[in-house]
Formats: sequence, structure tokens, C-alpha cells
Amino acid sequence: MNYYIGLALSAGSSMDSGVAVIDDDNNIILVDKLYKMSDVIFFFENFSSLKNSKICVSVPSDRTMLDGKWRILSKPYQLVSSNQNMPNRDNWTQRHSNRGSEYLRELVARGIDVTRFDIYMTRQSMHLNSCYKDRSPADCKFLQQALHYEWGFNDIPANMMPMSHLEAILGAILAKEYANNPDKINILYNFNGFDVIDIKENLNISTDVYNFERELVTNSAEKARL
Repeated sequence: MNYYIGLALSAGSSMDSGVAVIDDDNNIILVDKLYKMSDVIFFFENFSSLKNSKICVSVPSDRTMLDGKWRILSKPYQLVSSNQNMPNRDNWTQRHSNRGSEYLRELVARGIDVTRFDIYMTRQSMHLNSCYKDRSPADCKFLQQALHYEWGFNDIPANMMPMSHLEAILGAILAKEYANNPDKINILYNFNGFDVIDIKENLNISTDVYNFERELVTNSAEKARL
């Protein structure tokens, strides 16, 4: 029996990191909250089927940046990193945090399969992004229902789950698809020696849906030119 572990790693120990374990039949084996890196290490070191597991860990955002609106706005785009007049002191333009990378490299050295993923890009590519405010209760409920009806997670409880648990399930889905359908997975970039993967297109949405969306975009573009 193979297991697929998703870890939604937070930027710091003050926020909860979600972990989820699923099997080949999309049965949720475990969901839990972790806070410190010592909690994460304790979980993996005490998981009995670690050698039979595929792990996908989110890339957390780097929150150790200087104050100032222009710095916050430039953070996601790194527009100033190539400007010689604005030197990148203390790596403040870095969007992602290195948190947990050292321990993940130890797992890889022990023969454990570990990849990374970007939560927001994965939600977009899997058509799981909503029109609600990010990580709000409405957004959380939307994601929970989408995982239940679209991805077949029938044992998801009716009551609202924490967003960290749902984001961890996304990582577990990616780990499963990467193991079973590697040709349907895209490698976006490399971060600290790990491949950051994403799904090429939602495997649970038929091609007709994508063709319909392309037709809408084409028709909108033609109307804009008229």
C-alpha cells in the first residue's frame, strides 16, 4: 500500500501547518496540525510507512522583509532585483522561505521521494480557486466542497475543516498524480534543490470544459476588437 503525504508548510511556527495522508483510493488516512519544525520532524520520523510514501510540501512565503508598501508590492514580482540602484540587501526580495529545506534534504538522502508545490498556483491549475477572499470561511468551504464533489474525497466531514488541512490534501493529490501520472505533471522551477511541481490541467475536468473556456476567451477577444 502506497501513501501520499501533503504538507502545507506555514511561514513560521506561529501559524499552523497542515499535514494530510491519503491512499490510492482517495481515502483520508490522517489530517493534523503542526506548528514548529520539531513537530514536523516528529511526525515524519514516527510515520511507520514513510518508505512507502510520496511527499509533496508547499513552498511557504518569506515574511522576513522590510516594512514599506513599495517593498510589499515589489515582493511578489521582484521588479527591483535587476536594478543596480536598488541592491538586494539581506535578500529581502526573496518571495519564498527556506524553512524546512534542510530536513527535507535529509529525507531525500534517505531515499524518500520529496517534491514541492505552490498552493496558489496549484489551486488555479486544478480549478479550485474561488471568487471569495483568500483563506476566508467562504473560500475554505468552497475548497472543501470542491474536493468532496470533484475529486471524490467522500470521507471529508460536513463541518468546516481548517484551511491548512485542505491545502495539505492538495499536496497529497499532487504527490499521488506525480507517482501515477508523471506525464500529466509540470515542473515549474527548482527551489533549493527540489522540483516545484504542478498539474498540467485538471485531470477531473473533461477536455470539453477547456475547449468551452477557450471559446469564451476567443469570443471575448473578438468582441473587444470590434
